[in-house]
Amino acid sequence: QVQLVESGGGLVQPGGSLRLSCAASGFTFSRAAMSWYRQAPGKERDFVASSFRAGAKTNYAASVKGRFTISRDNAKNEVYLQMNGLEPEDTAVYYCNAQTENDYDYWGKGTLVTVSS
Repeated sequence: QVQLVESGGGLVQPGGSLRLSCAASGFTFSRAAMSWYRQAPGKERDFVASSFRAGAKTNYAASVKGRFTISRDNAKNEVYLQMNGLEPEDTAVYYCNAQTENDYDYWGKGTLVTVSS
């Protein structure tokens, strides 16, 4: 059974930092592309960042490039999102996504990030 469990969300002031984690199980993590998406209130779910398989290649949305960093630990089956320079516009529920080697798509339940003074 595939499970993706996000953690690390919370309330942070503008300019602050948070590190999100996603613990994965039930599939071959090292062969999966792992991504973060986010959904702000009243908006569609948007792509944030991806780490492809061994992690050598990453991709970012333009809105977070230079502020957010995705990384993964294939030994721990975890993917992370380090978020620096947070802005109120980053407020959203952040979701972990796994695309397995068989092209199955899985989602976590999300973790809420609120950026507010």
